[in-house]
Amino acid sequence: TERNGGISGEEVPFPEIIELNVGGQVYITRYSTLTSVPDSLLWEMFSRKSAKGLARDTKGRFFVDRDGFLFRYILDYMRDQQLVLPDHFPERGRLQREAEFFNLPELVKLLAPKISKQNSLGDEGCQSDPEDSSPGIDSGRNLGSLGAAAAACASLVPGAMDGKRSGFITIGYRGSYTLGRDSHTDAKFRRVARIMVCGKISLAKEVFGETLNESRDPDRPPERYTSRYYLKFTFLEQAFDKLADAGFHMVACNSTGTCAFAHEQTDDKIWTSYTEYVFYRE
Repeated sequence: TERNGGISGEEVPFPEIIELNVGGQVYITRYSTLTSVPDSLLWEMFSRKSAKGLARDTKGRFFVDRDGFLFRYILDYMRDQQLVLPDHFPERGRLQREAEFFNLPELVKLLAPKISKQNSLGDEGCQSDPEDSSPGIDSGRNLGSLGAAAAACASLVPGAMDGKRSGFITIGYRGSYTLGRDSHTDAKFRRVARIMVCGKISLAKEVFGETLNESRDPDRPPERYTSRYYLKFTFLEQAFDKLADAGFHMVACNSTGTCAFAHEQTDDKIWTSYTEYVFYRE
C-alpha cells in the first residue's frame, strides 16, 4: 500500500501515526516528526528498514525508558526545531540531559546555562518571579530558592536575603481522639498522621526544603500554587520552627470537629478535627 509522499509500506514498516510509551507516558505523533532531525536517536530508531529489535510495551507501543514528563518538550522541539518552555521552568538541566540522550545538539545548545560574572549558577541558580515588585533590590529579589540553591544564591547575589518574597503559607492537619464516659483524663489521643502544606510552590520549597513531600503534585513550576504537598515529619512544632526561621508569623487559625460513637454498647466518642494555621511573611 502507498503511504503519503509515495513511500511504500514495504520500504518503511512504520505507520503514519505512531504510539510511544516514554517512561509510562503515552505519546501519539507522526512518523515524519520522529524522523525530522537527521542523526538523532529517534531518527535512527524509526528510519531503519525494520522495526525488529525496538522495545515495545504490552500493548505494542514503542517503548523508550526515559523521563516521560520531559519528553513532551523533546517532541515539541522535533516538530518545528524551536524551543518553547513555560516561564520559570525548573527542569532545564534535566531537559538538557534528555536532549543529549536523544542526540539533539542544537537543542542542547539552546538549553545550555548562560554564565554571568555575578552568577556562576546560570539559569537554574536563581529564578525570577514577575509577581514580586519590591523596589531597589533587582540583583537579589525573586529568589527562586529550592533547597540548597537558596543558600547558594544568597551568597552569590548581594542583598539577596533582604529580598525575600512576601506571601502566605497554610499548614493543616487532621487529628482524632477517643473520649471515654468516665473522665476527660481517659482521652486517648492519636498521633498526627500528616501535615499538609498549601501555598506558592517556591515559598513552600524555600521553607521546608527536603522535608517537603511532593509526590502528590509533582513537576509544578515554582510560581504556581498547590494544596497537595505534605511534610515528611508529623510534628507541628517542627513545622512552626521552620516557618519562624524563614521569617513567617502566624496570622490566623481555625478548626472544625465532628463526633461519633466509637461503639454502640458504650458511650465512648471519637472526635475528629481538622485544623489550619495561616502564616504570612511581609
